Amino acid sequence: MTYAKTLSPAQLRSAIGVFAELLRSHKEVINRLNVYPVPDGDTGTNMTLTVESVVTELNDVTPDAPMRGVTRAIAHGSLMGARGNSGVILSQLLRGLVEKFPEDADVDPELFATSLEHADALARQAVVRPIEGTILSIARAGARGARANAEDFTSLVRGARDQAREALAYTPEQLDVLKQAGVVDSGGSGLLLWFDALCHVMAGDPLPEPPSLETIKVHVHEEPAHHGEGDVAELRYEVMYLLDAEDSTMHAFREVWTGLGDSIVIVGGDGLYNCHIHTDDIGAAIEAALDAGRPRDIRVTDLSEQVIEERWVREASAEQVEEPDEPVPTTAIVAVVVGDGVGRIFRTLGARHLVKGGQSMNPSTSELVAAVEATGARQVVILPNNKNIRPVAEQVDALCEQTVTVVPTNSIVEGFAALLAYDPDASAEQNARTMSASAHNVTAAEVTQAVRDTQTDAGQVRVGDWIGLSAKGVASIADSIAVASNALLATLIRPEHELVTIIEGDGSTPANTRRITEYLADEFPSLSVEVHHGGQPLYPYYFGIE
Repeated sequence: MTYAKTLSPAQLRSAIGVFAELLRSHKEVINRLNVYPVPDGDTGTNMTLTVESVVTELNDVTPDAPMRGVTRAIAHGSLMGARGNSGVILSQLLRGLVEKFPEDADVDPELFATSLEHADALARQAVVRPIEGTILSIARAGARGARANAEDFTSLVRGARDQAREALAYTPEQLDVLKQAGVVDSGGSGLLLWFDALCHVMAGDPLPEPPSLETIKVHVHEEPAHHGEGDVAELRYEVMYLLDAEDSTMHAFREVWTGLGDSIVIVGGDGLYNCHIHTDDIGAAIEAALDAGRPRDIRVTDLSEQVIEERWVREASAEQVEEPDEPVPTTAIVAVVVGDGVGRIFRTLGARHLVKGGQSMNPSTSELVAAVEATGARQVVILPNNKNIRPVAEQVDALCEQTVTVVPTNSIVEGFAALLAYDPDASAEQNARTMSASAHNVTAAEVTQAVRDTQTDAGQVRVGDWIGLSAKGVASIADSIAVASNALLATLIRPEHELVTIIEGDGSTPANTRRITEYLADEFPSLSVEVHHGGQPLYPYYFGIE
């Protein structure tokens, strides 16, 4: 086989495509390296979505496009599609890599090595407080491996891959949280696949197969240990948005953000930036953008309860239902929902427009604005149904001609309770008072399956255990859904409670529902019980107690 001496536009496109395929096949493995005890889709999902955005952009470029067409698509697609801390850093690495490529010529090994060094430098500049043992360490090792082997492309890409692989194996020695968990860095694992893709395209090397999920063992406590300066475990929220701003305003913006949190990554230029921060002050993080320019596509994630509803993540966008045919009410309801059954119930209870979204697939401000405007009503109440989405919903009123009020519902069952007090003929202000009071009377809980070993206040959790979650955290642990559900309800039901609402999701069964309702009938005979099919992913049962 004859190996390439230079990198052509077609080979660069091919490498991106192979990288996307590798990320898709390794996504669950990379996700498994996270340190939370419940199912999530953090690093692997974010990196995959970031590169898939690049692939989408490249699909609009003609096959015979010169290098400048390919590099512009990579730079723009990665900036616009970057998600999460790892995705934003990956975006900067890709943009930095292609920034110095010629407009209408192939790339030789010397320029490629220089470009990897440039990408490494830019990525570290974008991160306000760089931490070793992360994706940044793997990027630097890859650049150094390329520089030491730049005599030809085969040696270059293999040298970059081999040094990146060694650096990844060393990450547990650099971060105590990784050593405690017994894993390597998840973002670095994703970046290593980029060097694998280059070796496949430029040297014909075989692609790595993802290891079995059962071989990935993560051992962590519920609260990650502090690991020194740069630790972000105690910061509650991840805030991300695109920022249209003059470049001259960004220095002041960075200074403000430096005082608000950590894990700060700001990439972009020429008037458009992708911004990421972990913080406890969501409002200030968004207000800083208003001083610098105009934020859009705002996403807020609660890091302490980071459970991705993977169905919505895979769709990578929030969808809205068709506009209803009913007459326009005085006050309309826009609700954020997860699960088709949940959506049907909300429509039955009076919601005029639904926006699909969830814990870490938060709908953007623009999507909520579009839903509000589509109601046709002069007054609108938004039910976010998740504490992550509430801060974004609060921004909508300032962006619409309608009067928009947010009822601060933190769960689907609170949203149900709020709608029971909805009066379409009353004002938004009146509805907000009565609906908030109704939602406040609900105790929300849920059951899911653990994918981590961890220690909680309720006891030791093992992979595969069913865990009952309340507002205070893990409340029950069992080897079956029904036992975990019944133990959870036993900890929450009080003599003054009158109604338990059960919402069935993916994984629920008629037998388990019967076991739960029979338990309630035996132990709490005065309670009324309602069962609805919600279809929500990952959570077989939501419970509302009121």
